[in-house]
Amino acid sequence: MNAVQIRSAEQALSVGTWLIVCGAMLYSVLTVTPLMRAHTPDAWDWTAPILPIVVDAAVVIVVRLDSVLARLGGEGGRWPVVLRWMTGIMTLALNTADSALRKDLVGVAVHAVAPLLLIVTAETGLAYRRAITAAVAGLEERERAERRRREQEARQRAEEAEQTARRRANEEERRVREQREFDAKLAREQREHEAALAREQAEREERRERAEREAHERLEREREQQRLAREHHEREAAERAERDRQDAEEKAARERREREERAERERAALLAAGPVNDKQPEEQARRTVAAAFAAGVPVRQAAELCGWSVGWVSTRYQELRDTNPAALEGASR
Repeated sequence: MNAVQIRSAEQALSVGTWLIVCGAMLYSVLTVTPLMRAHTPDAWDWTAPILPIVVDAAVVIVVRLDSVLARLGGEGGRWPVVLRWMTGIMTLALNTADSALRKDLVGVAVHAVAPLLLIVTAETGLAYRRAITAAVAGLEERERAERRRREQEARQRAEEAEQTARRRANEEERRVREQREFDAKLAREQREHEAALAREQAEREERRERAEREAHERLEREREQQRLAREHHEREAAERAERDRQDAEEKAARERREREERAERERAALLAAGPVNDKQPEEQARRTVAAAFAAGVPVRQAAELCGWSVGWVSTRYQELRDTNPAALEGASR
């Protein structure tokens, strides 16, 4: 148990004891005052509460001083014991006297509860406090012994650490001396090794540079050959593309001339047919109107050629103008 738990237990004991003392005092004053008033001259009735208050004050003194002495580990001798029991017996007698005079055993038992509880609480609280004080003293003694043991162990560790430090200092000095000699030897070997590495590095650099020059020259030759081959392929591709373009243009021109000649022959055939007596079928009439429109034939003549009305031919002419402005420009020319 640590100091916090001990203080908590002492506080609980103190609070509980004082609650019982205060309750017993209040109950005693309320119980004894009517008894004292009944056995006091009428002119002195106002003095009736004095006696229970005096007895209860003695109880307070006993409880308070007992707690202080117990906390300090002291002994008050015989008189505190006499006072404690005398106040307890007086409180018990005063609280039960009225019921005893009336021979009311139940009243005696009821009014004896608070005084007896007060007496037992005072004795028990004193015993608890003495036990707690003894336990705290033992705990403190153990802590002091533990502290002395730790201090002694700390001194021993300090002495051992000092001896260890001296040994380490001697070992460190010897190690430093050996390390210095080893470092000097190592530095000498390192310089020789670095000189050999420098020579090898110079030779490797020379071989690498020579190899890089040869590789660069070989790469330049390969690039030149690739460039010449690429230019040759590009020229061939350009010539092939030009030939293909010319062939395509010639083919397109030939096909365009053939279409124009075929269209011209169809228009000539349609126009050469002359006026008709019966209406041509709508599909044929549309072809006749288209041919007449392309040849610049007036609307009325085109109507005579297909046999349809002038209005219908005018509508087809307007459609052809909307859908084929280039033909309209050719017809106007």
